[in-house]
Amino acid sequence: MVTCSRHTKTGFAVRMLLALAICLFLAQPARAGKAKYVFLFIVDGMSMSQIYVAESYKAILEGKEVRPGAARLAFTHFPHQAMTTTYSSESLVTDSAAAGTAIATGTKTYNAGVGVDADGKPVPSVAEMARDKGMKVGIVTSVSLDHATPAAFYAHQKSRKNHYEIGLELAASNFHYFAGGGFVDPEGKQSRRKGRKEHVLDAIRSAGYSYVNDKASFAALGAGARAVVVPPRLQDEQSMFYAIDAAAGDISLADLTAKGIEVLDNPNGFFMMVESGKVDWACHANDAATVVNDLLALEAAVERVLGFAAKHPEETLIVVTGDHETGGMALGFAGTRYSTYLQQLARQKGSHSAFNKMFTAWRKANPHGTFEQVAPMIDDFFGLRVSASRESANADTAAGTGAESGNTGSVTTQSIQPFEEEALRVAFARSMSVQDADTKGPDYLLYGWHEPFTVALTHLLNKMAGVSWTSYSHTGVPVLTFATGVESSLFQGYYDNTDLFTKFVAVLGLPPRKALN
Repeated sequence: MVTCSRHTKTGFAVRMLLALAICLFLAQPARAGKAKYVFLFIVDGMSMSQIYVAESYKAILEGKEVRPGAARLAFTHFPHQAMTTTYSSESLVTDSAAAGTAIATGTKTYNAGVGVDADGKPVPSVAEMARDKGMKVGIVTSVSLDHATPAAFYAHQKSRKNHYEIGLELAASNFHYFAGGGFVDPEGKQSRRKGRKEHVLDAIRSAGYSYVNDKASFAALGAGARAVVVPPRLQDEQSMFYAIDAAAGDISLADLTAKGIEVLDNPNGFFMMVESGKVDWACHANDAATVVNDLLALEAAVERVLGFAAKHPEETLIVVTGDHETGGMALGFAGTRYSTYLQQLARQKGSHSAFNKMFTAWRKANPHGTFEQVAPMIDDFFGLRVSASRESANADTAAGTGAESGNTGSVTTQSIQPFEEEALRVAFARSMSVQDADTKGPDYLLYGWHEPFTVALTHLLNKMAGVSWTSYSHTGVPVLTFATGVESSLFQGYYDNTDLFTKFVAVLGLPPRKALN
């Protein structure tokens, strides 16, 4: 007989009431009037494929049959949805700087331009306009705070690579809350700026911000604080850890978002942009397992906001969009025909970045190491068994190499086929040569600018799962936009990403923008 404690029953009742409140909020029709609380989620690199693969994988995690609608991400329940084009001023395929600028300012610019128009002239963002109206503003991201997408909301630079100058503009922005990764060039070592260079962190403190870099200080932040939060543990390029690599107790994107609500809440309302930036990075590396885990982490952040919105149903607008698609991701692979085996992705223990770090250390310690010696690492990290003898490999049939047992067929083996092992051996030899990536030759078409051995492994596992890729870069396909809350019906339809700015200006009741010098 199963019994429940009073505490458990109470907790369950609270969760049920919260879920009911969220459902009622999602069911709210668009209301006349202006929004007091506006949340914009930008998922870097996300379009329909990323969403659908994540939802299908979520269904597997929940023990459900994999079929349309079996499991949904929180934001795909939003009542108003749209297709949004993403081209830049110079190309059908945008980069994050131009896409972020289009969303933030309503202006098309060239790839690499941040907060400037196609002529390099600065243009104000919706976040700056909200600040000037008296609202508080927060910027949250899982990548560095001086990265292209967050920078588009507070900085104005002709190049996204001007990390030092972008960091100084953050300090001068007079926004109230920044949270995410660190700073790529805080000392100005890569800057062309002459003369004495002020450290970005010194500029931040001089501007009246608290620089928060530990969990205790983060927990202590309350309403009215002016803070720049950088979690104590960071991964590559001053970013937060991928969700698949995060340790228990790490500060998450959801934690940063929830703290932002606490810090920003005030009678005049606030605007908060939250970016899930490393979905893009994982797509660049063609790493599906890492993509879906970061999307589930993003969903957790959206759910925190839905909890807040349920308490303010007539004052809150929530919008979720992508800035562009990355990788040309597709659910389907020629080798699996009509079948998918997304449960294969659960074999992967960490991100491509984590495996790179492990493999690089092994290669340094074993400069003349063999494929046979690294085989246990492949098995342990990716769950792929490289057979020492061909008899073992031929005795088993690897899932996802042509079997048509259905979309929910169970995985019965981890062995790989001889031709798959041969491809891994070729990539291993290429990685062991420790040569610079060939970005113009055939190697680029095989591995992009990534570690050949790592890409070959993620590709193999993805193919077994029934996931394929066309690129290591961005693509020009439209993204999806989802909206719920106050005047959310404005966000349905088929329109350009610059129209998002126009819609936010209308919902916030902002005055016409003034030109920047």
